[in-house]
Amino acid sequence: MKDYRTVVVGTDGSALAEPTVARAAWLATHEDADLVIVCAYAEMSRRLDAKNVATLGGDVRFGQVLGRGAASDALAQAVGLGKANGATIAAALLVEGEPAKALLSVAEERGADVIVVGARRDRSVADRLLGTVATEVTKQARCDVLIVRPVAETGDLVVPEDSPVDSWSPPPADDEPAAR
Repeated sequence: MKDYRTVVVGTDGSALAEPTVARAAWLATHEDADLVIVCAYAEMSRRLDAKNVATLGGDVRFGQVLGRGAASDALAQAVGLGKANGATIAAALLVEGEPAKALLSVAEERGADVIVVGARRDRSVADRLLGTVATEVTKQARCDVLIVRPVAETGDLVVPEDSPVDSWSPPPADDEPAAR
């Protein structure tokens, strides 16, 4: 059995990301390995986003972190969790693109010995037809893959996204009551 020197884990800020990153951090700590955390995200202009939805009949980025700001927040949370679990964080990377491709690319570049991904049981027709990040990583990885399952299925996983610019409003002045 070989030792793990580099552990790569993906995060998307969802409820499943926390136990996945925690398991990767635990593994890295116990193997005295470096932990590389990756957050893939999608960034599209409003025009391209509207064209995508209109042309394809829906947003094909479902389940992906939308926006660099939301991805940065998810990555920061994962780094904090990794450090809290005693892992040595070798890198925390934001990668624009599809999550599976991002994980596989980073794993290849960093010479990863294992990739840790979270996965739920396939629940939808889309999951079965299009596949999931865990499925793609498992099929294509050149290293070991550890799949972390949630303790309990809690319904749909909510992946963070940046707030639309149009919905932003300035904070209330000190003498104005906050809206509820």
